[in-house]
Amino acid sequence: MPPKSKAAPKPKGTEPSKQPTPTPSPASNTTAVPATIAARSQFRYDDSRPHDAARLKIGLAGLPRDEQAAWISARFARTPAARTRLPPKAQRELWRQVNEASFPVRALRGSKHSWGRDRNESEVSGYSAERFDEREGRRAQLTCLEVASRGFRERREREGKGVRDIVTGDKIVVTEAEVEAERIRRGEMAALRSELYGTVQGSFALDPEWDDIVPIPQGEPEAALAAIAYPADYDEAISYLRAVMLKKEYSQRCLRLTETIIEMNPAHYTVWLYRASNVFALKLPITDEMEWLNKVALVNLKNYQIWHHRHLLVDNLYPTLAGNPDELARFATTERKFLTQILVQDTKNYHVWSYRSYLVGKLGVWGSPEELKSIEDLIDDDVRNNSAWSHRFFLVFSDPAHTTPGLAATEPDPAAPQDITDREVEYAKEKINLAPQNQSPWNYLKGVLVKGSQKLSSVEDFASGFVKGLGNKDGSEAVQSTHALDLLAEIYAEKREKEKADLCLRRLGEKWDRIRIGYWEWRRKCLEEA
Repeated sequence: MPPKSKAAPKPKGTEPSKQPTPTPSPASNTTAVPATIAARSQFRYDDSRPHDAARLKIGLAGLPRDEQAAWISARFARTPAARTRLPPKAQRELWRQVNEASFPVRALRGSKHSWGRDRNESEVSGYSAERFDEREGRRAQLTCLEVASRGFRERREREGKGVRDIVTGDKIVVTEAEVEAERIRRGEMAALRSELYGTVQGSFALDPEWDDIVPIPQGEPEAALAAIAYPADYDEAISYLRAVMLKKEYSQRCLRLTETIIEMNPAHYTVWLYRASNVFALKLPITDEMEWLNKVALVNLKNYQIWHHRHLLVDNLYPTLAGNPDELARFATTERKFLTQILVQDTKNYHVWSYRSYLVGKLGVWGSPEELKSIEDLIDDDVRNNSAWSHRFFLVFSDPAHTTPGLAATEPDPAAPQDITDREVEYAKEKINLAPQNQSPWNYLKGVLVKGSQKLSSVEDFASGFVKGLGNKDGSEAVQSTHALDLLAEIYAEKREKEKADLCLRRLGEKWDRIRIGYWEWRRKCLEEA
């Protein structure tokens, strides 16, 4: 029988080499530490493929024979499919060379890795190792928070479906403490996302209270010629507003949403209307809403929407006041005080005066001594406040108690009481004497005379007191008030004394009011035609 062949020696494979570890050369101790993670990654890649750099540079044929053999052996050792096709002897030789050269059997794949960019659009690959490790710690922290937040959302979803806890059997209920914890968690997540990626999340997306609302963004055309660059927080708030308005939801959170938007854009008319709908639907106390509105009005003096909202509130509140005179009087006093506070800052605010006229008619405080006294105080503060004069005329001569329905403000009214007309004439004269060149009381005086069906000539002596020596060429002509001279022209025309009326108008154009000479000449022509 032929002798038995010896069993083939077991290949060493990946067994560690038993050769003594060579002492590193002095040069290896001076290898520079990679400054960035990209350099560190490249270093590790090259270290796991010792001969690849040289091979790629000069080709396999340019390498020394021992390096060629080492590279080929490493390739076979890393590729099981190719290695198993070798005969046993070749495999043993392969492992021997790998062990002797201490060549890494496993090598990193791909040296080009995209590390991404940070919030400043800088390449993360340029980070130092310490900075990168710190960033990775932040990312891990964000991941943990996201997992916890996802668990909260799932728990709230199960609560909405009425799911019961598998342990206790009770229905799942999300507590206020859990909601507050989630709110804090989302704030931390937003801070981390901003720090890591530069992304900014709005306050509504971070608030668990709004999880059930899918915001409706502004549908700007793709190639809009002049797309509006809304601030991010405003754009987000409006997106949520569209969603809740579409649902016709009226709730406390919607009320807070309108307040947020009004703070950013007090002139948003639609938001004001939606806020009023919420107040009425929730049956909230109107007085509380008006207290909030007062603060907004003091900051936005020229805002029309505020006063229209106030108008709606009073319309809604009035039915509860109409049957209680004491409450109505108290409300009127409160409103009067607030309007005075506003007018101190802006005495001629049109929206305030318009609302005040509405309020007088709505509450029926025509004959209120307090309202009249309030207007007198404003005129005393500024006798040239034409808005206050106009409101006084409205207050006195629009009172339904002594007004003929259907008559215009400039038409004579036979229902106007004589004593009121006389009182107002004297009041106007008193204020004219304080500032003769102030047009407001002169206009008021003429309006009172017309409304009281009195002749303008009844104040001829008063007006003549402001004009001396008219037409005299000796220099004695003196006019204290061009408005008095204008009124005299109308008085003389009323008395059919055309020459005197023409003289008044001519002297106004020639000397006392030259800037309006064209107007006075037109008046003279009208006088001739009459």
